[in-house]
Amino acid sequence: MWKYRNRVTDQLLSEKLQSVGGVLIQGPKWCGKTTSAEQFAKSVVYMADPQNIRMAELSAAHVLKGDVPRLVDEWQVVPQLWDAARFEIDHRHQPGQFIFTGSAVPADMSQVLHSGTGRFSRLTMRTMSLYESGESTGEVSLKDLFGGCGEVLGQSDTGIDRLAFLICRGGWPSSIDLEERSALQPACDYVDAVANLDISRVDNIQRNPARAMAIMRSLARNQGAQVPATTIRQDIAANYADTISVDSIVSYVEALKNIFVIEDSPAWNPNIRSKTAIRTSDTRYFSDPSIAAAVLGVGPADLVGDLNTMGLLLETLCVRDLRVYSSVLDGQICHYRDKNGLECDIVVHLRNGQYGLIEVKLGGDKAIEAGATTLQALASKIDTDRMPAPAFLMVLTGVGRYAYRRPDGVYVVPISTLKP
Repeated sequence: MWKYRNRVTDQLLSEKLQSVGGVLIQGPKWCGKTTSAEQFAKSVVYMADPQNIRMAELSAAHVLKGDVPRLVDEWQVVPQLWDAARFEIDHRHQPGQFIFTGSAVPADMSQVLHSGTGRFSRLTMRTMSLYESGESTGEVSLKDLFGGCGEVLGQSDTGIDRLAFLICRGGWPSSIDLEERSALQPACDYVDAVANLDISRVDNIQRNPARAMAIMRSLARNQGAQVPATTIRQDIAANYADTISVDSIVSYVEALKNIFVIEDSPAWNPNIRSKTAIRTSDTRYFSDPSIAAAVLGVGPADLVGDLNTMGLLLETLCVRDLRVYSSVLDGQICHYRDKNGLECDIVVHLRNGQYGLIEVKLGGDKAIEAGATTLQALASKIDTDRMPAPAFLMVLTGVGRYAYRRPDGVYVVPISTLKP
């Protein structure tokens, strides 16, 4: 029997419905937005139904009638619903009126006249983290790390083969309870839908599926890197350099962002004692590691045989999970890199000014030692007269038996023991 798995964003949705008239849940298609919203809604209208689309185009106010919170699923199909809902919120004078879900930015924003400020609050939903899917023990809490918990205790039994499977399967809710072979298919179907349909539907510009796949493969090979359009063009030069422009590549990448296939991490710009120049380019990530695996055509056995690629996709998995976990702490995921090559994979920065520095490693003593050295080097550069010291330094590992605190204060934590 199907059973709803609680999502980290459920808490945020509940809180927002008590304070604003409407909540917009955005995120990748198939990540569970509708199912999560249905747990809170008292009535629902699905815009995938052509009859509802026609009715909304004739009378948006009629479609918005119903018990509240009223869920409007895939609202972007009829963009005028946004202003109609804003009007209703203004005149009802009550919070918790509407939940809108959307897996894309509306193709025609000219039909949206108002930003919704003060009426709608936005909530980004990602695919399932390991904690949400029941594959993290949750013995180590990100919230506790920011609270100065001191020692940590945790134990993981996730080995290299299991980790490779979790990367390739991803966090798609429909795949969580399937047998291993079947569980790998949803990510492949998702990639096919993106290349053949969604990347063109998002703004009604026809795009070539083969080119879309080539660009996504380039992005997959450069996960966790700062990749400009010029680099992507060089990467796909063998087939498309003479026929695709940099501007066209930018258009493809922006379309992928607008349907939440990729979600970049901004550069973190701390106060540093030295005058080292800090790189300001965003870091490229797919919203789920399985997208990269599916685009590259690799499975769990392939990753185990290519640990360099596995390490890149592990970083994507860790970024996804930390985005989920930090969302309830009002946090943002950033990336640090300076002109001297000092780099920190993940910076979790909270709105209150606290931050934690994290290096992602597949596992092994040498890799952990290297990660700890990098973290300490960056921490030593931060001007603590002008900003607080890091709340914690952590090496986040893919495989490893235990979570613990090293004598130098650096935490070593398997990703399969972490929770919000």
